[in-house]
Amino acid sequence: MCVGFLSIAPLNPGHTLVVPRVEIEHWIDLDSELVGHLFKVTQSIGKALAREYKPVKVGTIVLGLEVPHVHIHAVPVWNPTDLDFHNAKPNTSSEALAQEAQKIRTALTALGYAQAAQ
Repeated sequence: MCVGFLSIAPLNPGHTLVVPRVEIEHWIDLDSELVGHLFKVTQSIGKALAREYKPVKVGTIVLGLEVPHVHIHAVPVWNPTDLDFHNAKPNTSSEALAQEAQKIRTALTALGYAQAAQ
């Protein structure tokens, strides 16, 4: 029903997007089953982010101004300004993103989410 992947312009290491496979522009147009599933997956990823990065909180944002497709941001945060998109890091290398993705997959697997290895 959805996929999770790292942002190419992360606010912090581990910044993950959860995106439904069906193209829907606005989250208020999602059916209730899909909303529930998206947030369940986001919560699972949030648990992995908390385990790996040990932030004060894992923040979520449903914004969708930059891309006309629903997506939920899950971001490890230590300060409220960590969720300010003016602080995005668009020049993060693909190697750095791959390393972060592996850390999150490992944390998801350790938490019992076997589908993370796919």
